Amino acid sequence: MNKKTKVIGILCFGISVFGFAQKQAVDSTKVQQLDEVVITDSRFALKRENSGKTVIKISKQEIERNQGRTVSELINTQSGIEINGSRSNTGQNLGVYVRGGRNRQVLVLIDGIQVSDVSQLNGEYDFRLLNLSQIESIEIIKGAASTLYGNGAAAAVINITTKKAGKEKIQAVFASSIGSNQSESDQDYDIADFNNSVAISGTLNKFTYRTALNQQFADGMSAAITDENEKDKFSKYGLDVNLGYRFSDAFSLHIFGNLTNINSEYDGGAFFDAANVFKSKQSRVGISSKFSYKNGSINLNAAFSEYEREFISNFPSEPFSKNKVLDLYNKYNFNDSFYTIIGLNASENEAQFAEEEIFTNIDPYLNFVYVSNFGLNVNLGGRLNSHSEYGSHFTYNINPSYVIKHADDRYTKLFGSYSTSFIAPSLTQLFGFFGPNPELDPEENTTIEGGVEFKLSNNLRVNALYFNRTEENFFIYDFTLGYMNAENKIKTQGLELEVNATPTKDLKVTANYTFVENRDAVAIGIPKHKANLQLGYDLSENSFASLSYQYTSDRTVNDFSTFPATPVIFDSFSLLNLYFSHNLMKNMKVFAGIDNILNEDYEEILGFTTKGRNARLGFQLTL
Repeated sequence: MNKKTKVIGILCFGISVFGFAQKQAVDSTKVQQLDEVVITDSRFALKRENSGKTVIKISKQEIERNQGRTVSELINTQSGIEINGSRSNTGQNLGVYVRGGRNRQVLVLIDGIQVSDVSQLNGEYDFRLLNLSQIESIEIIKGAASTLYGNGAAAAVINITTKKAGKEKIQAVFASSIGSNQSESDQDYDIADFNNSVAISGTLNKFTYRTALNQQFADGMSAAITDENEKDKFSKYGLDVNLGYRFSDAFSLHIFGNLTNINSEYDGGAFFDAANVFKSKQSRVGISSKFSYKNGSINLNAAFSEYEREFISNFPSEPFSKNKVLDLYNKYNFNDSFYTIIGLNASENEAQFAEEEIFTNIDPYLNFVYVSNFGLNVNLGGRLNSHSEYGSHFTYNINPSYVIKHADDRYTKLFGSYSTSFIAPSLTQLFGFFGPNPELDPEENTTIEGGVEFKLSNNLRVNALYFNRTEENFFIYDFTLGYMNAENKIKTQGLELEVNATPTKDLKVTANYTFVENRDAVAIGIPKHKANLQLGYDLSENSFASLSYQYTSDRTVNDFSTFPATPVIFDSFSLLNLYFSHNLMKNMKVFAGIDNILNEDYEEILGFTTKGRNARLGFQLTL
């Protein structure tokens, strides 16, 4: 069966699921799904039907059914997203591409607070610093969202919510997994991947606490494809602390801290072995508070972060950065239809080059949400970005939607948006060692979206969306002149389709397809077509199994062994994964998984190793 036939088969299967789900929907007493609530696109808890976006929500249950995987592997299964490097050696650098955008166009939030390492070339956040076992849920909104979230929120915002304290006085959760870590050509199934975590939490009257330790070690694979039988090790440990106190029904305060250390071996480049070492340390502390009053609340989120990295190689370096972030905003509900936010977002970013360099952002913003009783919903907002280097920049968002309600809680939602966003130059681009340009202007993105969502029953939801993004002043690097703003524009368009179905009370089906096209140039490293399908089945009250499939079309990459770089075409590939979990008793679960069941031979990054068939086994114990 060729790969095009496989994709057609997926689509045919999805169509059959639609029909089956509609037949099953007649008996609505068997399967009832509560209305999903989304937050990130407006900062208000709104029913999904009242949101003007197709928000992706990865629930606690879905995270628990992917134990042993990484955050990047899980996010990589969502529509419109390609995380390059997530299928490679554990220590591989990650390229986060959303709707054809790059790392710098994706903003990451942890518990609502922006995180970024400003010593990175694009100021991005490193997903390798995260541990999936410490995450409660993930929400992803795609498209321009700078109005609410500021710099970098051009292609997507990924909001990660960490786990909070348990309701008991004391609760302990232990989790551990072991597995292989091997390429397609090396199938010895040696145990080479270890994940362990322990979390202790509880609630003592008005005081809550949670402390978690996690550790990961991986061996067994070389970073680069070489003739040498060498293996590049990866190790990580992390500590998370969250303390909270509710002073009254109106006022609560949380203090949190995080420390993550990574030590990873890496090679000298494509097809080139080297005994290099990469070290990374993240330290974060912060506070989160909320004061509620009639019809509203005052919210404060603030954090201080430090990032220390060290590259031990023939080209050593020790990048260091720190940033301070403050977000103060007032939420007010005039009534059940009209919601408002007015806030101030400020940050100070610092990195060490030839000397210490700093830039600051001070951004006042406001946002309005209107939810009518006749189907019309509007999300409208604006932000004024004041940057210490390039001055002021205004962004705005207009996002209307209209819901046509049908019988039995079914609806048809039409939605669209016109949004602008900005990407500030990084400290490296402004003041770094190679071609800095303090006169850089911010990148400006304009995104137009239009789509439709059908809730055909309590058991079937389908949505389709078209997007078109225009990038101006995007950053380019000239080997003679250094960093510059490009004079031309880049236009990217695409289509996203998503299906969520529960044909029976025991079977859940999720499927998505993404088409992305760069209209002005070849999109390097980004597949034009990508599809995901997952079947989850409750075998019994205590047992669950899932089968997932991912198709990635051919991609163009650059071979930098020549000058100028030569374009190379990577073939399309398909991956099939299996997962199983079983509750041995009320407080203990065991799980197992096999990834890349067919041991597909494929390329992700030129000259670097990708994962073949791998197996893992683990348990989770709650006391």
